[in-house]
Amino acid sequence: MPYIIAVYDVGQKRVGKMLKLFRRYLTWVQNSVFEGDLTGAQLRQLQQEAEAIMAEADGVIFYQLRDERYSERTALGVDKAERSRFL
Repeated sequence: MPYIIAVYDVGQKRVGKMLKLFRRYLTWVQNSVFEGDLTGAQLRQLQQEAEAIMAEADGVIFYQLRDERYSERTALGVDKAERSRFL
């Protein structure tokens, strides 16, 4: 299962919808930044739902890592990420 880091930059009117959508799939780390494990099907579903919300000037970036073990995470200041996430 790939480890996903996702970031988005959307218009103010759509921020709330994107936040709710991404929190259903991933752990909220910082404003507009999320991370977590997703299956291929979950990732495609998230991408489709995000695309349906987006307007022309909006953007979303998904980074896929083979596994969380291959990443190193350093947080400075307030870390909003909750490590215990339930589906």
